[in-house]
Amino acid sequence: MATVLKFKLAAEDLKPRIGSRILNSKEELLSGVLAGEIRELLEQRGILVFPQINFSDAEQIAFTKTLGTFAPEATDGENITKITLDTKANPGAAEYLKGSLYWHIDGTMNQVPILASLLSCKVPATWGGNTGFCNTYAAWDDLPDDRKAELENLRTVHGVWPTVMYYDPEPSLAKLKGMQSVGENELPLVWKHKSGRKSLVIGCTTQRVLGKTAMESAQIIHGLREWATSEQFSYSHEWSVGDLVMWDNTGTMHRAEAYDSECGRMMHRTKLKGDEPFEG
Repeated sequence: MATVLKFKLAAEDLKPRIGSRILNSKEELLSGVLAGEIRELLEQRGILVFPQINFSDAEQIAFTKTLGTFAPEATDGENITKITLDTKANPGAAEYLKGSLYWHIDGTMNQVPILASLLSCKVPATWGGNTGFCNTYAAWDDLPDDRKAELENLRTVHGVWPTVMYYDPEPSLAKLKGMQSVGENELPLVWKHKSGRKSLVIGCTTQRVLGKTAMESAQIIHGLREWATSEQFSYSHEWSVGDLVMWDNTGTMHRAEAYDSECGRMMHRTKLKGDEPFEG
């Protein structure tokens, strides 16, 4: 007769409004027995930290697959994406990744964004290099009711090209056109999830708010970013080799914090395929 494994999820809060630390062993996590509880806790807390779990690439892929539908990014044939600003290690994406230094949600150019990302640390930065997260569910929940009424039905335009202005405010026309060729995407400012909860859809890809002047748009976009990334809703993870952090891409924003681009900082990422469009 087969033995039925019974493990209990061991977790502790990082901050009142965001984040939990998972203390289970590698064996327990890879068994898949805890997958349902992990998914539920992720939606509640926004991010989960697995300190020095030391997954190999194969183990990280296997763990990701226990949690939902794996979203492959086969940049090296192993479904692992290498995240680094080192142009030697990642020549094709290093320039694009400069936009990751600013608050964003992955997939705002898609109708169905990824559900979650899992990032493991192989080489930490020599200085800086934390990853910041903020809980956009909690940020929405804590807005005053009159402010929610003003914002709830607004629509925004997102694009890749606005992110260029954050790190290269005077880009060449060729560079600008290249980024603009990706196009734009109209999205709700407030994501009304099938669970009944709501979260903010903002970040450095947000170009303008429809029906508002440029000045009004900027005040809404930057004001909400300032609110959502304030201390009570945010967490900055200082990486150690072997750490893995998982975040709910549908209810958080994230960014890499500044570091020496030549230091060799290396992260390996896997993703879960999304199952919920921005608009139901």
